[in-house]
Amino acid sequence: MTDGGIDQEEAPVGKLFSRLVDEGKAYAHAEIDLIKATTEVKVDAAKRPALLGAAALLFLQAGVIVLCMTIALALATLIGPLAGGLIATLFAFTIAGLLGLLAKREWDSRR
Repeated sequence: MTDGGIDQEEAPVGKLFSRLVDEGKAYAHAEIDLIKATTEVKVDAAKRPALLGAAALLFLQAGVIVLCMTIALALATLIGPLAGGLIATLFAFTIAGLLGLLAKREWDSRR
């Protein structure tokens, strides 16, 4: 039987081994190219949702800041600007601490 002009029964072991190495390299390069292409498609598909999610988080942060400022200004008319600001800050830090504790519990439960 011949393959590529070389009779496989009479081909030297060195040539067969060299061909095996070359075909292995070609296969590895093809697999790497396939993985690269697949990854590029997945990254391209995730770009727009990631940007929209980041924009949503920025607007959420702006909303939380406006809420804290509104609380501080509302309290300022009742108990003064410094006390109102400190209470609004304490309110924000309390929520952040509780969310941090929840995140830590989730993290620890997954380990």
